[in-house]
Amino acid sequence: MQLTEYRTFGRTGLRVSPITLGTMNFGDPTWGADVKTSEAIIDHYLDAGGNTLDTANGYAEGRSEETIGGFLTKHPGRRDRVVLATKFAGSMFPGDPNGGGAGRKAIMHQVEASLNRLGTDYIDLYWLHNLDPHTPLEETLGTLDDLVRSGKIRYFGFSDTPAWAVARLVTISELRGWSAVAGIQVEYSLLERSVEGELFAAARALGLGVAPWSPLSGGVLSGKYTRTVHRPADSGRATMSDSQALPESTYVLLDELADIAKEVNTSIASVALAWVRGREEVTSTIIGARTVEQLDANLGSLDVEISAEHRARLDELTTVKLPFPFPLLESTVPLWQHAGATINGVAGPARRC
Repeated sequence: MQLTEYRTFGRTGLRVSPITLGTMNFGDPTWGADVKTSEAIIDHYLDAGGNTLDTANGYAEGRSEETIGGFLTKHPGRRDRVVLATKFAGSMFPGDPNGGGAGRKAIMHQVEASLNRLGTDYIDLYWLHNLDPHTPLEETLGTLDDLVRSGKIRYFGFSDTPAWAVARLVTISELRGWSAVAGIQVEYSLLERSVEGELFAAARALGLGVAPWSPLSGGVLSGKYTRTVHRPADSGRATMSDSQALPESTYVLLDELADIAKEVNTSIASVALAWVRGREEVTSTIIGARTVEQLDANLGSLDVEISAEHRARLDELTTVKLPFPFPLLESTVPLWQHAGATINGVAGPARRC
């Protein structure tokens, strides 16, 4: 796969790269990248054919958005060629009850502040950063619909939001004739697969785009961590002390990833990223980088294809036990409903009375 093999996001006409450049660490040299390095990373990503940048109002206390805005100001011809995504809900004003969240007052203030920091008059993809339990979903949706109609945002989606809320949000928007929900952002990696139950099912049923974040589990699957190296020198925010060593199951997975990487002549990180990218629900995987070299290494994962046998080996080590009613449905539906017939590739045993 190439970075320029764009996909439409959900049931929209928005074209995005299969890898999105995440910029959470931009403008924060303490663990991320300073402004000069951040601009070099953006430049390299766009030159390689990538077109999607992901940030949030609260990343580096607004400096991430400012860094992107500064870059686009220096390269004005690139703004309309970029899919610019940012998020709202994070409060920038400690003690102010309306400083964050997803109420109309908060959203209207947050979108203007983000537009100002980004140096643009519109946002391509506006994400709720995480569910606001204090605000009616209708209020959030209605406000986002108003922003689409006003031209300040083009599309919107929901990050870190339970499947029940995603389903309600999509249904409400459809029934009221409001702007459609474009997609969801979820944590997804070989070490976090619980979204394969409700959230991936919602995405399939409702036609939503899926943008996984932390596909390398905060760097744990980057190849830097081993049974003997618990604190790699270049570990960023995923640093652990010796007393926080990874569980044995993770070391077993890392060993398997290393074996597969050797078999296909690539890196552990590339195998882990290829596994995420190969999931049919995934539209664009969000990756971060602190250097141009890290970005190149992650983009190199697009050249990696893992076989069905490799995927099965990794699946066996990481499959999660989904909650009720998934196990019950898997065991009983073929028995009780199929009556010995094969439906959509699922064979049903003959039911015994």
